[in-house]
Amino acid sequence: MTDINTINAMSAEELAARLSGAPEDRVAIIRTAAEAGVADAQAVLGQMLLDGRDMPANPASAFGWFNRAAAQDHLMALNMVGRCYDLGWGVAIDKARAAECYRVAAERGLEWGMYNYATLLTLGEGVAQDRVAALEWFRKAAAMGNAKAMNYIGSFHEDGWVVERDMKIAADYYAKAAEGGDFRGQFNHARMLADAGEIAQALAWLARVRESATPAFLAKAEAFLRASPIADLQERGPAALAGDEI
Repeated sequence: MTDINTINAMSAEELAARLSGAPEDRVAIIRTAAEAGVADAQAVLGQMLLDGRDMPANPASAFGWFNRAAAQDHLMALNMVGRCYDLGWGVAIDKARAAECYRVAAERGLEWGMYNYATLLTLGEGVAQDRVAALEWFRKAAAMGNAKAMNYIGSFHEDGWVVERDMKIAADYYAKAAEGGDFRGQFNHARMLADAGEIAQALAWLARVRESATPAFLAKAEAFLRASPIADLQERGPAALAGDEI
């Protein structure tokens, strides 16, 4: 049986080998470290329980481990406590608590806290709507390389929220978000390319959307393409999105 003293005595190479080995061995090491109070292990165990990775999914237990890590000032765990309250993972939805978790994580420098807090500020969920403040948080997260924040900034400029509507700036941010791997950014970048007549490039980006998009987003994206006034996008876009055509 692995105990915390045995784990502490392992070399970095041995620990890496054990963590990349059999799932039951990996779970045993992470759980032992988590129960011994190691915040990083608590956060990892929470994510494993949330995702059902190497063990049955248990959102309620995940929420508990995130809270234990957050109590030790683990910022990503605090962000995940917010996500649990935001989306009802293992706990009743409470947007106000989610916003507070995100705000603290954001103010302490976590880019995902910045992004998530900005999202609630944009929507006015759990906090008074404040798109001026939201845009500033998105900009801070984008400056740290957060592709989802870049996509949201593109939306602000496309829709004219608290800034002048500017499609060139919007297109530039969508391109950055796409290159950063955000599936919404990839889809929006494809839209902008198609509007500019760059159909081949648009289809190529659509083909990449499916790599990380959620099923719900793919369904909405397909419906959008089928209703597009651009004939090439309407006819070939859904196939590209499904990976049947580039």
